[in-house]
Amino acid sequence: MANPQKPSIPYWHVYTDAEGTSRQKKEYLTGFEKESMGGNSGAQWNNKLAKGNTQIIFSELPADFDGDWHENPAPQWIIPLSGGWWVETMDGQRVEMREGELSFGADQGTTGEKGHRSGVLDGKPCRMMIVQLTDRPELRGGKKAPHEQ
Repeated sequence: MANPQKPSIPYWHVYTDAEGTSRQKKEYLTGFEKESMGGNSGAQWNNKLAKGNTQIIFSELPADFDGDWHENPAPQWIIPLSGGWWVETMDGQRVEMREGELSFGADQGTTGEKGHRSGVLDGKPCRMMIVQLTDRPELRGGKKAPHEQ
């Protein structure tokens, strides 16, 4: 028998605190509803987080990528498809993520626009899918986390 319990998917939320320092904390997507995607398809758990304008980017960080200090250009989901990457925020916390792990980057408005640093793991390229939420000002700087919508 299928598990009727709603899923919970972890993600790292990169945000700017009240003092302008970038930080990251583990959050969870929990607002799932069981529904069909249409037609005769069976029911599945869906969490519809964002409506509105988006930009979808497929990216490959090269093996020697150096993501020196920078802010995320817009609130954005970052999903490694292959390889791995790390993110270090201004508070010194470093998080490593591999295939299928989620990060939501919303560190706009940091002191000196410093943001965060990032790089690849294992000296290998990292392929990513990035979904930028271009018209969601309430998510800029992490004022709200995506799951708080």
